[in-house]
This record gives sequence, structure tokens and C-alpha cells, in this order.
Amino acid sequence: MPTQKNNTGPLETRLHVLSWNIWWQFGPWRERATAIETTIRAANPDLIALQEVWGDKVENFAKILAGKLGYHYFYADCMTMNGTGFGNAVLSRWPITKPETITLSGATGTGETRNAIFAQVAGPRGDIPFFCTHLNWRYDQSHIRQQQVCEIAEFVKTYAAGKMPPILGGDFNAEPMSDEIRALTGLSKAAADGLVFHDAWAVAGKGQGHTWNNENPFVASKFEPDRRIDYIFSGYPKARGRGHVTGARIIGNVAIDGIWPSDHFGLQAEIRY
Repeated sequence: MPTQKNNTGPLETRLHVLSWNIWWQFGPWRERATAIETTIRAANPDLIALQEVWGDKVENFAKILAGKLGYHYFYADCMTMNGTGFGNAVLSRWPITKPETITLSGATGTGETRNAIFAQVAGPRGDIPFFCTHLNWRYDQSHIRQQQVCEIAEFVKTYAAGKMPPILGGDFNAEPMSDEIRALTGLSKAAADGLVFHDAWAVAGKGQGHTWNNENPFVASKFEPDRRIDYIFSGYPKARGRGHVTGARIIGNVAIDGIWPSDHFGLQAEIRY
């Protein structure tokens, strides 16, 4: 990452942030693991929010990736499937301090336990408050996701102080004009008083930005419409544009040696830092 050349005007330096649902141990997951690693290595992000990360008492995929790619990591599972953990993770180019986890509402009656995780990242130009989450998936559970985003927003407020606005990545299983996303982006009643995010794709992406896309054969087999349901949110910009989104692109949207890395495409954003 280049250094800032002057101390006036908008920041020239950028933080590269990736969010990606990597589909646990579904499909040909061992082959997909190699494709995921190859894709992330090529993208070369500074911060990564991963969803559907597998783990057990001995190992987890975040730890494996961090070891191969040279990142720090924090992993927290939120439920178990077939005896293997299912959770979220943060990977960072720089040390992670003060990792925290909250359990979200919605488990009762759905069988899904979800969480949100926080990592304070000791970046080269100041701490970065970085969050990752994954919300309930069903179409008919918007009311649950609305409660979950309120809980996440309060969680963010607890750790959002500092020179850099909070950054939140995740699979929200909700489209941009849903009530739950509008509550985060200032288009309806705020999920938490005084907190609003900019949607990286809405700010700087080109095209529809579908991360659930029928070009992917893993998605085509589900018979669902294309949707934009994965996000990177950045808090309202601070001094000299800290937190301002300047670029957004889709990654993981090509097969690697014939293997699609995940059922979701990933999202990468460039943010002033």
C-alpha cells in the first residue's frame, strides 16, 4: 500500500476490502478450497470478511487460508452442521486486536444460529473497526433480518470510535431495497440512532453487481433469480474522506481449472484510508 504524499486534501491511499461467502463444505469443497485460495491471492485484499467458514476442534478454513496467504485471522462459529462448525471469519494483513462476537436473534423456530464478529485491525495509519456477519437466508425471514441488523448496528456503535469509520462485510441475504438494508443505508428508520452506512456497490460499482448469479452453475441448480445480497458497508466518511468508497468490483466469478470457487461471487471495494 503506497504512503500518503501530503497532509492536506482527500486521502490518496486506499484500503482493499473483500467480502465473500465461501459455501462451507458444500459441493466439491476440497477442490473449491484451492480455487478460493487462488482467487483471494490474485485479489490481494488488505481485509477479508468470510462467511460460511468451516471449522472443528482442531482446524478451521480461516486459519488454513491465513497461514497460506500470510494473514492474521479471527474465526467464530455460530452453529454446527454434521458435526462441523459453520461460522464467520476476518482475515487481515495487519494484527487483529480486541476480537469480539455476538449471537444474533432468530434461532428460535428457524434452526439457524447466526453471529456477528468484530476485529480491531492495527493498520499502518490507525486502527480500523472491521465487522463481518451472515444473516438468515429464507425469503420469508425479512422480519428476522431486520432485528438482526438492529443488533449488528448497536454492536458496531460499541466499537466504532476512532479516526476510521466502521466497515461491515457480509452475506445479508437481502436485496438493496429490502427493509433490512434500507435501515443500514439511511433510506428508512436507522437500525441504530446516529449510524448510517454507504453501500460500496451503490457508490462505486458498475452494473447490477449480482453476487447470487445464475452464470454460476451452483446457483443455476437452485432455480432462483439473480440477486445482489452480499455487501461491503462503510460508515459515513470522516476527515479527509476516510471511509469514502472509491471502487467496487465482483471477484470469484470465473471457474479456476474448471472449478467455481463458491456458489456466491465475492465483492471487493477500495476505500480511502
